[in-house]
Amino acid sequence: MTSRQAIDQTSSITTLDAASNELNGLAPSTATGQDDRPLREAVFSAMQRYFDHLDGGTVTDLHAMVMAEVEAPLLSSVLEYTHGNQTRAAEMLGLNRGTLRKKLKHYNLI
Repeated sequence: MTSRQAIDQTSSITTLDAASNELNGLAPSTATGQDDRPLREAVFSAMQRYFDHLDGGTVTDLHAMVMAEVEAPLLSSVLEYTHGNQTRAAEMLGLNRGTLRKKLKHYNLI
């Protein structure tokens, strides 16, 4: 099964949403809604939860799925930080500005 197929299947949407929420929201652990865990730990925890929800099911192209889940909020937050300045955002990310624009279009961020 490819990650695209997993996204398209109703039974997998809940699982993917849970993993996505964990990756995007980092599961707030304090009363203020902030999580002080390092990103590495939050991702590890999200992946463990994802595998638990798979319940023995198979998935392929997991790397692409996770990268897409992480890349979109990364780009969005850097653009917010730079107040929409794509040149500055590209520099911060270590990307060519054209590459950044391509990714922004891919994720419908521009």
